[in-house]
Amino acid sequence: MRKLFSFGRRLGQALLSSMDQEYAGPGYDIRDWELRKIHRAAIKGDAAEVERCLTRRFRDLDARDRKDRTVLHLACAHGRVEVVTLLLHRRCQIDICDRLNRTPLMKAVHGQEEACAILLLECGANPNIKDIYGNTALHYAVYNKGTSLAERLLSHHANIEALNKEGNTPLLFAINSRRQHMVEFLLKNQANIHAVDNFKRTALILAVQHNLSSIVTLLLQQNIRISSQDMFGQTAEDYAFCCDLRRYVLILKDRLILN
Repeated sequence: MRKLFSFGRRLGQALLSSMDQEYAGPGYDIRDWELRKIHRAAIKGDAAEVERCLTRRFRDLDARDRKDRTVLHLACAHGRVEVVTLLLHRRCQIDICDRLNRTPLMKAVHGQEEACAILLLECGANPNIKDIYGNTALHYAVYNKGTSLAERLLSHHANIEALNKEGNTPLLFAINSRRQHMVEFLLKNQANIHAVDNFKRTALILAVQHNLSSIVTLLLQQNIRISSQDMFGQTAEDYAFCCDLRRYVLILKDRLILN
């Protein structure tokens, strides 16, 4: 039985480690040889040079570099508002995807380039496109220090219950990412507290596995179901007991008695 609990805990740690590697770096790894002249100008924020490139070759508006990134992707990733404004005025493809199926909006949100993200949303960018991992722009917003971009996305009809390939809604993703401010924000915006991931782990189970006491307390205040079992048949209390998190065991036992 302890092997099972140990596997569950290691699984959570492994997923968190892979997520940190994948999402912690919002920008692109840029090598000069991969770029064309218009891409270099966009990265520098040289709108005049981008304009000259487009005057000579209008087809370069949606030109891709050697890694399938467009001018708009690179401008958004680097927060080049003037270049983004120019490209949108020229009617570039706003929801075009790079090699990992990430849109310019995802890059702007992930990089916390709020001005660029707002421009894209106001011009009709779709916040519900998924990348190859199934993440939407709202999943990427989880990594932001504040909630203003997440608020913008929801105001433009972002799906608060979108599932990525691991079965994580933005709420579950926020817990796995240890982002308490985003957990609080998503709960205030009626995120489904009973959602489960591909392993049928609830928000409470994840919070216990990651030893996030403040989030555990917050979830209990929301009357989350304590007796829910994951795919291994284990509850949050079981994980708390196995991991020797005695304060959780006592809290969860008391709550079960009250219920």
